Amino acid sequence: MTKGAVALPYSTFFDVERVMRGFMIGLIMAALFSGAALAQTSDNAEIQGTIRSQIDAFLADDLDRAFGYASPTIQGLFGSAGNFGKMVQQGYPMVWRPDDVRFGSLRQIEGNMWQQVIVRDGQGMTHVLDYQMVMQDGEWRIGGVQILQQPEVSA
Repeated sequence: MTKGAVALPYSTFFDVERVMRGFMIGLIMAALFSGAALAQTSDNAEIQGTIRSQIDAFLADDLDRAFGYASPTIQGLFGSAGNFGKMVQQGYPMVWRPDDVRFGSLRQIEGNMWQQVIVRDGQGMTHVLDYQMVMQDGEWRIGGVQILQQPEVSA
């Protein structure tokens, strides 16, 4: 040992090593979570773009384009853009002719992506919908829409 050097017990080196290992694991975990957050942000923008594009197609009465944003399952269920358009017009009039569209949270539930959409219709009523999104050939498609029950508000 050199003059002036302090002998540290082996346990001190072991603790430093453990702290460094924990620090490195923390860095790796942070990198993984930030990558997942970036992927979700990208998915979020793409999902919202798909929904907005379909609503824009409805507003332009372009049923073929609107039908193109539906998943193959939905397309097979309705068979044609005309049938699909009639269903949306009758069952989801707030989507057919919305006055305002805003996006809520994007959630993953049992492996499925669900985008909450808040729509104000022509009569000023607000509707909350959940869009199930599916990845098809590298693009997000709409696999179904649910109208969510809104909580009762009392004065």
